[in-house]
Amino acid sequence: MDDILSEWSEFNVAMAGATAALAGLVIVASSVNIAEIIKSNRLTARLGAGIASLVLALIASALGLIPTISPVWFGVALLSAVLGAAVFQIAATRLILSDPDPAARARVPKAVLGFLPLGAYAAGAVTVILEHPSGMYLTAAGCLLAIVAAIIVSWVALVEVLR
Repeated sequence: MDDILSEWSEFNVAMAGATAALAGLVIVASSVNIAEIIKSNRLTARLGAGIASLVLALIASALGLIPTISPVWFGVALLSAVLGAAVFQIAATRLILSDPDPAARARVPKAVLGFLPLGAYAAGAVTVILEHPSGMYLTAAGCLLAIVAAIIVSWVALVEVLR
């Protein structure tokens, strides 16, 4: 299984660079309208969860680049990072679902979007610990889902503040 982790090194290098750059861009873009964004605790929480998802993708990719890391340590560390990101997503979900505004639409899809990468990462971590070859594919799916979810959430946050 150690060979499987090393086989993913090029993917992990690319994703570590991409997620770090994207997280920085999201933070900088958000700072332009930060006064408006912080007026809405829902937008702030969703944006925080999106950034946490990107940080999770960065951590997962970096873990995969640690020389001679065992599948068990990779999986345990990844599960710990998933739990950390889940704190942000749970807080955002509670705010999304409790939104009293009748104009607030698509509450469930908004909440589910943030949990998709977390679920993929958790499944990937467990399957890597069990030394099943599909674990790294699930981890890769988590990374790609984290990028897509963060881009969607960031776009919504940046557009919503200007309405």
